[in-house]
Amino acid sequence: MTAWEPIASTTPATVEPGFSPAFEVARAQADGEPPPTPLVFASPHSGRLYPPDMMVAARLTAQDLRGSEDAFVDDLVAGAPALGVCVIRARLARAYIDLNRDAWELDPAMFEDALPDFAQARTARVAAGLGAIARLAGEGRPIYARKLTFAEAKVRIEGAHQPYHDALDRLLAQARHAHGLAILVDWHSMPAAAARGHRARGGGPCDIVLGDRFGAACGPRLTALMEKTLEGLGYRVARNAPYAGGYTTEHYGRPTKRTHAIQVEINRALYMNETTREPTEGLARLKADIESVTARLVQTDWAELL
Repeated sequence: MTAWEPIASTTPATVEPGFSPAFEVARAQADGEPPPTPLVFASPHSGRLYPPDMMVAARLTAQDLRGSEDAFVDDLVAGAPALGVCVIRARLARAYIDLNRDAWELDPAMFEDALPDFAQARTARVAAGLGAIARLAGEGRPIYARKLTFAEAKVRIEGAHQPYHDALDRLLAQARHAHGLAILVDWHSMPAAAARGHRARGGGPCDIVLGDRFGAACGPRLTALMEKTLEGLGYRVARNAPYAGGYTTEHYGRPTKRTHAIQVEINRALYMNETTREPTEGLARLKADIESVTARLVQTDWAELL
C-alpha cells in the first residue's frame, strides 16, 4: 500500500484544522536518498475535501460540486512509488482551489473588493468561470451565494496552491539533480461527453488524451512512447484535443531546461459511473494498465530517448 506523507510543514495555518495539509507526497526513496528515477506523477484534481470556509459561502452542496473532481485518479497512480516514481496528490477539492491554474488567475467579478493588478487575469479559463477559484460548476451553475473577498482568495492560494507547487518544484529539482532531467506526468480525468466529441488516431471516440502543448512541453519521443504503450494495451489515444495541457504542463514543461511535462486525460467512463460517482469493474483493469505504462517509463533509458 502506498504510504502518503503529509507535508504539514509547508502548509500555513490558514487552511482550517482537519483540512491541512493541502496535499500529500508518496516518495519512491528513503529520507535523504536521491529519487531512483527521474519520474514525478501529479494528481492535482483528485482532492475530496471541501473546507467550511468555502461551503458557508456556497449556494451548492459538496455533492453538487463533486462532478469537477478527477475522482479515483490518485488511486489509479497509487502504485507508482513502488516502481520508483514520486507522486504528489491534492487533498482539497478542485472547486476550492484549482492547482492546475496560475495562482492569481482570478475573476474580478467574483470579488466584492478590488483585486490587485497582478490578480486580474483575463484568460479564456477565467472567462469560462474556471479560474484558480472557480465561479461556475457543472452545467454553468454559480457556486457562490455571495461575492468573495480577496482575503479569502489569499487564504486558499497561500495555504494550498503555493505550497503544492513549491513541493512539486522541489520534487522535479531533486529528479534533475539525480538524473540530469525530470519527467512530470500530470494525471487527470475527463467526462465521457468530452471524449465522445473527439476522435482517436485510430478512429472512434478517445479513451485517453495526451497533452504536450503541441510538442512544446516535452520531447516528442516521450509522447510517442506513451501513445504507443497505451495503444498496445488497447486504448484509443488522441493528442492535444480537447486538452493540450493546462498550467502545470505549460509552466513546468521546459525541455531545453531538462524538464519534460505531459498531461494525461482519462475517459471517466472507463472506470466509473459518472451519475452515481461509484467505481466500476473497469477501475482495477485501468489501474493495472497504468502500472504497466509506469513500468515501461521506468525501464526507459531517458538519456537516449530525450
